[in-house]
Amino acid sequence: MLNKNVLITLITACLLFLGACGNSAIQSTSGTNEKTESSSGGNESIKIGALLPNSGVYASLGKNLNRGMELYFEEINWEVEGKKIEIINEDSEADPQVSLRKTRKLIEQDNIDILTGTVSTAVAYAIRDEVDSKRMPFLVSHAGGNDLTRSKRSDYIWRSSFSSWQIGNSMGEWAYENVGKKIYLTAADYAFGKEVSAAFKEAYTAAGGKIAGEVYPPLENNDYSSYLTTISGSDADAVYAFFAGSDAVRFVQQYEQYGVKEKMPLIGSGWLVSEDLRASQGNASEGTLAATFWDYNLQTDENKKFVTAYEKKYGERPTLESLEGYDAARIIAEAVKSLKGDVSDSKKVVDAFSEVNFQSPRGEFKFDKETHHVIQDMYITKAKLVDGKSENEVIGTVKQVKDPGK
Repeated sequence: MLNKNVLITLITACLLFLGACGNSAIQSTSGTNEKTESSSGGNESIKIGALLPNSGVYASLGKNLNRGMELYFEEINWEVEGKKIEIINEDSEADPQVSLRKTRKLIEQDNIDILTGTVSTAVAYAIRDEVDSKRMPFLVSHAGGNDLTRSKRSDYIWRSSFSSWQIGNSMGEWAYENVGKKIYLTAADYAFGKEVSAAFKEAYTAAGGKIAGEVYPPLENNDYSSYLTTISGSDADAVYAFFAGSDAVRFVQQYEQYGVKEKMPLIGSGWLVSEDLRASQGNASEGTLAATFWDYNLQTDENKKFVTAYEKKYGERPTLESLEGYDAARIIAEAVKSLKGDVSDSKKVVDAFSEVNFQSPRGEFKFDKETHHVIQDMYITKAKLVDGKSENEVIGTVKQVKDPGK
């Protein structure tokens, strides 16, 4: 039988051995965690979540936004202040509920540092509270609904694209002075079309113009004949229209086919005769006046460089959305650079957004610190035939258009 002293010695030795094993196990686990954290990119990379439509009706817009971002990041070798840039793409499907789920995934599982997108305003509205409550820096690179930088404004949301007010209002006074004193309004019957039209009407009537009438065909309309008959029968000097995509192609074509073009000039937003639509519209687009914040034919060094680089990489012309993506990437890069690569404090990230100022292919870029919305020049373009093809020519500039934020 073991005496008492020997037993105590053996027990003590066992406890010391187990303690050593325990420490070894803890140290090993800790080392594994450190490695996992490092490989997650938290310290080694900047993770950007891109919530854009990769399928459905807006897929081409999402593709072009992504292309623009990739072009800029490629130009800086996907690196800022020694940190690698990583884009994590999620398909918004232009669906608010799907997008909310994808946003939570990007924030909670992918641990992104900055969110960018979206194309749909409804999507942007749907994720607004999630972004705000999680204090996620969100750089809106397309969606233009007014309320995003008004009643739904957040400390963490900044918009680098446009607002519907900015698009419509910028042409109101110019149209009164250069086109006519009485204008007929028409737009696709949805929130953005109504907002753009209302902004144009506000500026045009404030300048002294009269509205001859208003009609709002449904989205994805095929036959505008009844609307065009009504418009043609009015005493308007011109027509202001907001249509985009296939609606714009059909409206512009039928505007000529039904003889309205011979009676009244057609004016509208840049999407009416955008870079990716004029080939489909053919000669019907000739003479159309539009307001836009960027055009392929802007004759600046920055735009020429952008256009050349884009065409070399992708083999086709950039679109407005390509420019939006390119600028969004630069804004993010400039903000990260000013923070020396440290994006751990989201408040500092959005404060860095506010200070970004550079010469973009669209012209001078800067934010309004009160509204969090871009202040930018708006260009008046006129579609002309050049060698049998429709090209936009910049014929005027409305300087430094600033959304009122209310």
